[in-house]
Amino acid sequence: MSDEYSFEKRLAAASTIPARLYTDPEALEEEKRKVFGRTWQLVGHTEQVAEPGQYFTTTIADEPLIVARGADATLRAFSNVCRHRAGPVASGAGSCKNFRCGYHGWTYALDGSLIATREFDGVENFSREENCLPQFRVETWGALVFVNLDNDSAPLLEFLEDIPARVGDRNFEGMKLAQAKDWYVNCNWKVYVDNYLEGYHIPIVHPALNRELDYARYRTETKRFYSIQHSPIRQDRATRLQANSTSDEAQYFWLFPNLMLNVYPDNYSTNLIVPLSAEKTLTIFEWYFRDIDNDETQAALKRTVEFSDEIQREDISICEAVQRGLRSRTYRAGRYSVKRENGVHHFHGLLSQFLSGGRIE
Repeated sequence: MSDEYSFEKRLAAASTIPARLYTDPEALEEEKRKVFGRTWQLVGHTEQVAEPGQYFTTTIADEPLIVARGADATLRAFSNVCRHRAGPVASGAGSCKNFRCGYHGWTYALDGSLIATREFDGVENFSREENCLPQFRVETWGALVFVNLDNDSAPLLEFLEDIPARVGDRNFEGMKLAQAKDWYVNCNWKVYVDNYLEGYHIPIVHPALNRELDYARYRTETKRFYSIQHSPIRQDRATRLQANSTSDEAQYFWLFPNLMLNVYPDNYSTNLIVPLSAEKTLTIFEWYFRDIDNDETQAALKRTVEFSDEIQREDISICEAVQRGLRSRTYRAGRYSVKRENGVHHFHGLLSQFLSGGRIE
């Protein structure tokens, strides 16, 4: 990280990461290499690549990627950079039998192997086999597709730890993507993550949400690569969050470094936090419901998204205000609430470990 910062493991004695790391473009470039380039990143959902030939394109830490279902039904992720002169092999999403570079027309199979090179006769010591598209690790969990640029990292399920078991009783099976929405926020990606990881601000920033939750029983539990905020729903006056017979709480999972999984009794949503610059962030919201064509489901979806939008506007306002505050010449770092901000401290500890460059076991 920075020579001026040393992470303190004892929460009661620790200070937050320095303000400079929220505003410095060089800090973001280091994070792309050492954090986003070494962790499992959510890139899409399985419906996009359900059939052979289906594909979509994406980017992780400035690395252009193609995720495709091969003719052999195998799911792969490979570079979207032609081996000739770095042109784009594919764009957008769709279905095809092979990929044709948009620059000089080199053609690649669905498994990334090089098929044809236009007008390339006479080139010496050239091997098609050695010019296939480099592959990256791709794995799925339920409806979600993840890619990791680091071939030496732990498998996805190991990174998820016991999250699948913890949400098993919510029965995600059969839930499909119902709606998606993008928000652009004028803050560093870590400001947004910090904000998500604590309920400390809820009574101040989110009065409507605070009325739905039992804040006195709100708590955050940290694990190796994730944390979970347990948020009991008030049975006596909740009107916008509904409990059911199997669960009376919302669960807010965060998976290092930039994925949120919000689990409710009847649906779940993902928030993916994508840094665009040192002080601009894209947040991608996706909601998953069961029986999405049902009128009652559509009504529930509408209510859920409207409430989410209300909370998001409040979060954007405070996050952008914090970003302005971080540029103040009077502010360097702060301290943590021992009772309420252990999740933020946990995030900063993982960030420090990854940025140190050592192997993360």
